[in-house]
Amino acid sequence: MTVNGEQFEITDGPVRAVINEVGAAPRILEIGGLPYLETYPDEHTPPMGCGAVLVPWPNRVGGGRWTYAGETQQLALTEPARGNASHGLVRYTSWQPESRSAAEITLGADVNVQPGWPVRLRTTVTYRVHAEGLTVTHTVANRGHREIPFGVGAHPYPRAGAAATDDCTLELAATTAVELDPERKIPTSAPAPIAGTDLDFRTARPLRGVELDTAFGGCLPAEDGLVHHLLRGQDGGVELWADPVFSWVQVYTPDGFPGRGRAVAIEPMTCPPDALNNGLDLITLEPGQTWSASWGIRAVG
Repeated sequence: MTVNGEQFEITDGPVRAVINEVGAAPRILEIGGLPYLETYPDEHTPPMGCGAVLVPWPNRVGGGRWTYAGETQQLALTEPARGNASHGLVRYTSWQPESRSAAEITLGADVNVQPGWPVRLRTTVTYRVHAEGLTVTHTVANRGHREIPFGVGAHPYPRAGAAATDDCTLELAATTAVELDPERKIPTSAPAPIAGTDLDFRTARPLRGVELDTAFGGCLPAEDGLVHHLLRGQDGGVELWADPVFSWVQVYTPDGFPGRGRAVAIEPMTCPPDALNNGLDLITLEPGQTWSASWGIRAVG
């Protein structure tokens, strides 16, 4: 019996995913019995944001304050220790199924008008399993009467099968990064090139001894038109691919992921931290307009 939300299983042959109703968060992705996402017991709310959908902004809003149409908006401080509004407004929402088949499920949630958020949105996320892995498609619809800026992100913790995180290498499509205040995790500078710095992961580098809680930008698509990030162990790897609109990626390497210890989050984002204030790569939706984009996880040899 689940305590914190229904669990939705989808399968396609040897590929299996389980999606948590809370946060619309993928809790399991297995291919041929091997895990390609970090997991946790089904009685728990997703720990450390694991898998959660981040709408209508990813990452943080400094002080929870931003300006809309000349008026100061004050969001609830959901990261009180740092004084920030963190990870959007649907992380702890129970998302409702809109459609379902054996291999696919669509979950939906409303972002209602509330302190700090002035325009109603409807958002959905579709999870589809297939031979290569998992495809995730987000939509956001403006149900209000005014245009609104927003961003989208997700918080998966990919894993390369049975490999320990410290035995893996990481390769990112990113070309820039922003410096963050070490206490508040809010940008203190404009995006800067990472070529030749300790943050340059354009060529695969070992994760052992590397500590990251970093917002990378300038993610460049490959010849197939998609952005690619790769976590690889000795016996294979896992790739997080994304549409080019996900031109940002937050990489986080906590030591205390439940039941796993050292883990790595590779979080596709359409905009950087504090985008509601710095304005970088925000998307603007007109009344009645709908936006959509996709990312996914697949096993690689």
